Amino acid sequence: MVTTLVKWGNGQGVRLSRQVLEEAHLNVGDELDVHVEGGNIVLAPVRKRIISIPDFASMFAGYSGPQPQEDDFGGPVGDEEW
Repeated sequence: MVTTLVKWGNGQGVRLSRQVLEEAHLNVGDELDVHVEGGNIVLAPVRKRIISIPDFASMFAGYSGPQPQEDDFGGPVGDEEW
């Protein structure tokens, strides 16, 4: 594919065809890493890693420290109603 570098506001831009975006598995709004390798401009998608969050039980599996306890704030004071 041949395209042209064009002025775009105060910068420059290149338009990519729908076919190129589909082949690269890109969508409008995706982030791209732009760098130069051997005099060539390289556009590479920024792939975000999905971090899995462990469940509560597995986070504390093997924990042998102090066990949680319910706090006691005492009885009502004055005109408080519980």
